[in-house]
Amino acid sequence: MKRLLDLTLAVVAALFLFIPVCLLVLLVKLTSRGPALFWSDRVGQDNQIFSMPKLRTMRVATPVVATHLLVEPGAYLTPVGGFLRRWSLDELPQLWCILKGEMSLVGPRPALYNQHNLIAMRTGCGVHAIRPGLTGWAQVNGRDELPLPEKVKLDHEYLYVQSLAFDCKVIFLTIMKVFRRDGIAH
Repeated sequence: MKRLLDLTLAVVAALFLFIPVCLLVLLVKLTSRGPALFWSDRVGQDNQIFSMPKLRTMRVATPVVATHLLVEPGAYLTPVGGFLRRWSLDELPQLWCILKGEMSLVGPRPALYNQHNLIAMRTGCGVHAIRPGLTGWAQVNGRDELPLPEKVKLDHEYLYVQSLAFDCKVIFLTIMKVFRRDGIAH
């Protein structure tokens, strides 16, 4: 049922958002040098590495680390990067990963391949066994503001309470958080 919901909502969203995403791609290209999409190696289900696209919000040659580890993250933003991040528009190309089955709409956010502590903590409590998501329980409970142990605790909670109803709740809360721009640190 979860995969059917993922496919249905991802197809509808992709059709609805196709033209706006094309306009955002053009905006990224016109305001900074480099590709419009940034392909990031991420850790998926069962710790398998996959490439995840995002609209590029950081300048070319920005170190490949979690944003909170950059000394001055704002200094690396492209002219439209802050806007794209504030409204989570940079995440829209990840619909591709949902259609391919590498991601789900709801699940733990996929870790960067080099976030070894996060990967180890998730593996230790079994969270690595579920497909990562475009949004998740940790996302709606703090997002960038949460320390890693708290994120993993929330991901672990999701592992045991996941259901169609709970996923719908997380999607609804995500929409509310995006419109209120809650929990975005960079």
